[in-house]
Amino acid sequence: MDIKALTRTDGVRPLRIALFSGNYNYTLDGANKSLNRLVDHLQRTVGAEVRVYSPTGPNPAFEPMGQLISVPSVKIPFRRDYRLALGLPRALRRDIQAFKPDLIHLSAPDLLGSAALKFARALKVPVVASLHTLFDTYLDYYGLGRLRPLVRRHLWNFYGACDYVLAPTEAIGDELRAHNLPVRIRTWARGVDPELFHPGRRSEAWRLSQGFAPDRPVIVFLGRIVMEKGLAAFAETIGQLEAAGHAPQVVVIGDGPGRSWFQERMPSAVFTGFLTGETLATALASGDIFLNPSTTETFGNVNLEAMACGLAMVCADAPNTRALLRHGRNALLCADHPSAYAGALSGLLVHPEERRRLGAAALERSAAYRWTEVLDAVLDVYAEALDARPAPQAPAVRVWRSPAKVEPQAAGLPAL
Repeated sequence: MDIKALTRTDGVRPLRIALFSGNYNYTLDGANKSLNRLVDHLQRTVGAEVRVYSPTGPNPAFEPMGQLISVPSVKIPFRRDYRLALGLPRALRRDIQAFKPDLIHLSAPDLLGSAALKFARALKVPVVASLHTLFDTYLDYYGLGRLRPLVRRHLWNFYGACDYVLAPTEAIGDELRAHNLPVRIRTWARGVDPELFHPGRRSEAWRLSQGFAPDRPVIVFLGRIVMEKGLAAFAETIGQLEAAGHAPQVVVIGDGPGRSWFQERMPSAVFTGFLTGETLATALASGDIFLNPSTTETFGNVNLEAMACGLAMVCADAPNTRALLRHGRNALLCADHPSAYAGALSGLLVHPEERRRLGAAALERSAAYRWTEVLDAVLDVYAEALDARPAPQAPAVRVWRSPAKVEPQAAGLPAL
């Protein structure tokens, strides 16, 4: 992509993007890390002005990129670590009008996203939506499975009313196309920073500091400690390995409302809490096997980070993992059952050469996902959207469509 496609010209105001998020920085997860990277890329690469509308909390997880505007919200009763935006009040609508965005980016199909979509239509501003969460797959974890038809209907209506939808994998894009949505669907994969996550971060000193025996492999969990990340399957898998006499060493990197539940079921595991930066990379690279039994991911940023660190990958055989990994080639993909995970792990625990082979292959595969190229793909879509439906507020922004790029994604239908 030629970056000049979206860059301001001399004497002309920069491109303006209004981004709407259900959680931009008050809780750390893969979606908001990706959105903040995108905003940083927009600011540094094309000099864009980005105003972000999102719920906020008293103790943000990190400093936000762009100008963050707080949206009225309430805590979600069954997930009090997250907040629900209450829509788009008049004061915020006035703020958006004064900002005069050239393009509106919606990252969640919630009340805020729906209100922003309607307002964008009134302003005649092009709308790009990015899909980060398979909301309907979460329902069973909270006893709300009966709402699935209603939720799916809302999702199709929401995404179908946008101009462009950014799907995290080709598989999810194909699922959207199967519903004949009147919308252009493009792929926005995710990336990994190879200067941060790499096998050289491995530290025997760190392993010893956590009480791990140097001659025994360590199984890693990384992510938000919430039930929909497969906590029950992970804990039961470890229990089965212990019952078989393997005495696995386990490290859990992350935090969340399910931590006490997780700790009760794995009392011998090491829980590091929330880690970032080099500390996170060191902890991850110091493991040997990455176990991810989650079936609710849209992409799985943590998988890429573990792959870049050269860990042997054992994951649920789900659409997001099939987009990244191939069973037997660079990972072991398992049926979503503890006995399947335990069977795969039991072999790796006693065969270091197989761990090394899978880890090296996963590392090689991760090289296809670099943040610069991944984020430039979003700028391509922005340019296409502005070229196709120029907003009245942006007559002076020079936009031309750059060559399309093909993301290295694999197909396969997700369980939406």
